[in-house]
Amino acid sequence: MSYKLKIFETPEEVAKAFAEDIKETVEKNISEKGECNISLSGGSTPKLLFDILAKEYSDKINWKNINFFWGDERCVPPNDNESNYGMTKKHLFDFINLPEENVYRVKGEDEPEKEALRYGELIKTKIKTGIEVNNFPVFDLMILGMGDDGHTASIFPDIIELWDSQNICEVAEHPVTNQKRITVTGGIINNSKKIVFLITGKNKNYVLKKIINKEEDYLKYPAALVQPVSGELFFYIDKNAAINL
Repeated sequence: MSYKLKIFETPEEVAKAFAEDIKETVEKNISEKGECNISLSGGSTPKLLFDILAKEYSDKINWKNINFFWGDERCVPPNDNESNYGMTKKHLFDFINLPEENVYRVKGEDEPEKEALRYGELIKTKIKTGIEVNNFPVFDLMILGMGDDGHTASIFPDIIELWDSQNICEVAEHPVTNQKRITVTGGIINNSKKIVFLITGKNKNYVLKKIINKEEDYLKYPAALVQPVSGELFFYIDKNAAINL
């Protein structure tokens, strides 16, 4: 696994550095092909990121040429406190000049199996640019988090077989709460031109060390399966997550 590791003091510094990276990534893709297709993640660090983008980059990024998707979503309505879309809207979309038609949310309120099929087809239809590999479209930027159990998107260790699904999206279930979620699968994650993990907190350092150092049974963690076909892989982490590296 080839990757670039960037370590910062705090989650806030992680978010600030990645915000500037997003600006550069967006500019590069827009200059090359007129748009940038981004898959977003939920979680506490993305929330910090969205706040910084809203406050400091509202007039520094060409938002009109960005299309936003999600790597996973909880099966809840958009106004639910657990909705990744709802969080993004509250912390970013409400503060930037972004056309409504550029936002492609997962309809978490709909029947999960049908929505997984619909959203997979939507991704395939809307992402026209990039070279399709293994029948999967290519995101310009895929933002991922990692749980302390090594899950990424909503692919958990106990359902790791979803990673190899030939569908773009699948229905996943949280191993503790049994909450259903819609998640993208490994094929489209690894097809992305640029994949960025945002990982912060001491509770992540044990699993992160095993994945980075390829220790023992590290491949039981879905996050370890992120291995770009031809794109780049970055880890943006804070010192607490990096404590064992």
